[in-house]
Amino acid sequence: QNEINEVPFFDVQLPYELALKIFQYLGKAELGRCAQVSRTWKILAEDEVLWYRLCQEEGYLLDMSISDHSCWKLALKNCRAREHMLKTNWKNRVGAVSQLHYEPGRVLCDVHCCDGVVMAGYSSGEVKLWDTRTWDYRAPVLAAVAGPGGAGALPHVSFVRINSSLAVAAHEDGTVSVWSLLLGQEPIHHFQHNQHLQALALAPGGAAVATASGFQVRLESPDDRGFWQTPGTFEIQKLVNFLNLVPDVRGSPVAVAAAEDIVYLLKAEAPGRILHSVYGQPVTCLDVAAHEAAFGIKTFGWLLNEPNQILLYNLETNQCVTKVGNSMGAFSCVNLHSSPPNMLVAGNKDRRVRVFDLRRGEAVCCVQGHQLGVCSVQMDEWKVVSGGEEGLLCVWDQRMATKLWEMHARHPVRRVWFDSHILITANIPEEKNPRGSSITEDDPSLHRKYRGVIYSYDFSVDQLAVDSVLPICRSSYDEVSGYSYNIGLAVPYDSI
Repeated sequence: QNEINEVPFFDVQLPYELALKIFQYLGKAELGRCAQVSRTWKILAEDEVLWYRLCQEEGYLLDMSISDHSCWKLALKNCRAREHMLKTNWKNRVGAVSQLHYEPGRVLCDVHCCDGVVMAGYSSGEVKLWDTRTWDYRAPVLAAVAGPGGAGALPHVSFVRINSSLAVAAHEDGTVSVWSLLLGQEPIHHFQHNQHLQALALAPGGAAVATASGFQVRLESPDDRGFWQTPGTFEIQKLVNFLNLVPDVRGSPVAVAAAEDIVYLLKAEAPGRILHSVYGQPVTCLDVAAHEAAFGIKTFGWLLNEPNQILLYNLETNQCVTKVGNSMGAFSCVNLHSSPPNMLVAGNKDRRVRVFDLRRGEAVCCVQGHQLGVCSVQMDEWKVVSGGEEGLLCVWDQRMATKLWEMHARHPVRRVWFDSHILITANIPEEKNPRGSSITEDDPSLHRKYRGVIYSYDFSVDQLAVDSVLPICRSSYDEVSGYSYNIGLAVPYDSI
């Protein structure tokens, strides 16, 4: 028998390529059983093509080719072990936590995050970046453009947004600056509004910016040569409360704006279209995915016996797909774009977090653990992270509907972002000019409790073991407080 080129399948001999095609329909357990049949079947069941395909189907190492690993079976085993380790660390709150510090005397105004890169704007008018994917937490300052008043202190930062290639910041005087994360700290584009902005949006995967100032919504995007232009300007009947750009749109940008009780679909080089409008039912939250938009509406349930709901609209047909949620409290936040397919998570003023299955149109999970309303939420396949107005951060097990752990800080948790191993939270104060603070900008006398804070949690213990020295042990010993929960210090005689 020529078992190198032909594989015995019971009473017939099949070519190796044909036998490989048959084995492609088997899973990991079946391949393991087939490897015990004979030496030839073992060679076939451990073929790199089979295990590379299994690794890709399970979502591991998607950016690698088959030649990047010599043993894809071992690579799949390591990936699954790492995923199990990260899930265990998430549940038990094992890992390291760091604060992304800024010089004293500055109040945190807004925070946004994309793929572990954190962007923060402060009351001093400065904008800073951190890359939490490395342990170098030194934040570069993005140079801002002076407003029409000329020299002097910059006004407060109103909004910041960041994606994989661009960073955008808006100031109180209506100045909007756009930076490229690849070209340095000088802005590549800026423009000016006559008054401050109510909303700012940046396309998650593209190069488009949308701003709402007064009764005007403006779209900005670069052309094929890289020169920024304004493909669309829209006049809105009411003041815009929420603004989002539709991701994964080819060509001209598309925005969804909520102005009190009207939701607009704004396409560049086309007239604005009303997506939803019911008089007396204002929109309380908004989120947009590639083909759908979800927003909460507030009704007078105690008067007309109509509960508050979340409406899901299809952006291609402009029709309402489904209505979910029957709550007496108003929905304060909703997350559609980063949720699993056909799932949606929302926070409510009634202190509850709800997970909805859009196919069935009902809630599959409802948990309560906040003292005040929920202001930020995000979920994945098994967990939900929520932040409350009282400063409480909660991590929930979705299937068990139980709280895994919580952390508390002074200010509301207005930003939550996480991936498999990093969690970013931002406690942003409501008051940007607290009483008792000094008038001078360079006075560091502003008390710590007024400033707000950004936390970075890292649950990848193996990464910490490689670096050997934890961030808490590399501190300057000038800090008066530390964090030692489930952390083994690198220096034995250190006590915190």
